[in-house]
Amino acid sequence: MKAIILAAGLGQRMGALTQAIPKPLLEVGDRPLIVHHIERLVAAGINELVINHARHADQFHALLGDGSSIGADIVFSSEGDQPLGTAGGILKALPALGQHPFIVLNADLWTAFPFETLAVESPALAHLILVPNPSHHPNGDFGLDTGYVSINNYRSFTYAGIGCYRPELFAACRPGTTELAPLLSAAAAQGQVSGTLYSGVWLDVGTPERLAEANTLYADSH
Repeated sequence: MKAIILAAGLGQRMGALTQAIPKPLLEVGDRPLIVHHIERLVAAGINELVINHARHADQFHALLGDGSSIGADIVFSSEGDQPLGTAGGILKALPALGQHPFIVLNADLWTAFPFETLAVESPALAHLILVPNPSHHPNGDFGLDTGYVSINNYRSFTYAGIGCYRPELFAACRPGTTELAPLLSAAAAQGQVSGTLYSGVWLDVGTPERLAEANTLYADSH
């Protein structure tokens, strides 16, 4: 199975920290956040990776190259200076991802999720990993009803930025800037999105404070 790491965001909530460096290249512990993800994917047997990027693309290439130094086979998908959005970025990268289900991982996470367990079973078009609503997102994204994601009941859970997708989910999309949330909500309304609740280590590294928290979690585990 292949995976795409979504790394094209502008990281504006990080303030000065991301003026000259992309958010996925900020360090947690002794190495950049994105390197932790790549190492964990490779350890799970997932080494064919696509990484999308926008600004500061040269920094990704300089750090990661073709991925061989860390056991991966990396292909980059460039979006220029302005990101295409989560769905738009995946759509642009589909030729490199192929015709089979693939993993989608947001680059700005800190997690111990076991990637080797990810799969999507027919008839679902996507399988999402959900987490209990964090304090910074109390209203949540989705409900979960007998293994399927729901948008009709109380939204007790937040999309973790981790999932497995079929290319067919993007069949109606057109090139350009498109976000993933409306696409997932529409598919969930049709009963086409399954889900699993994950209660392990997970953190949205979206602010300087949560970056510091990720570093604390790293230090506590080593």
